[in-house]
Amino acid sequence: MGLTFIEGLVTGPSGKQARVNFLVDSGATYTLLPDSVWRELELHPKRQMTSTLADGTVIVRPIAEAHIALAGMDGTSPVILGEPGDEALLGSVTLEVLGLVLDPFKCSLQPMRATLA
Repeated sequence: MGLTFIEGLVTGPSGKQARVNFLVDSGATYTLLPDSVWRELELHPKRQMTSTLADGTVIVRPIAEAHIALAGMDGTSPVILGEPGDEALLGSVTLEVLGLVLDPFKCSLQPMRATLA
């Protein structure tokens, strides 16, 4: 199985925009924006969240909201405000907000098949 990257356009509340090359990480809950990106967009933390990394390390990071457009879809999603050295990740909450799912065989994003029950 390969890694899947996708370019997205992220917009902050000030209207400033940045193109971001995201690693699609369906195992991540929230999308992470690198330090330089969220500072450029002038995002401000709304709350803190405790997360556990793949190696078991527990971290606390601030959460903000940003508008994200990719794969022909767009919407507002919570995002983790990364620290210097962090890479851009596209998490499952943003994928769900945008109505997208990762097709691991085609290494691409596809429209979600939603069910109401």
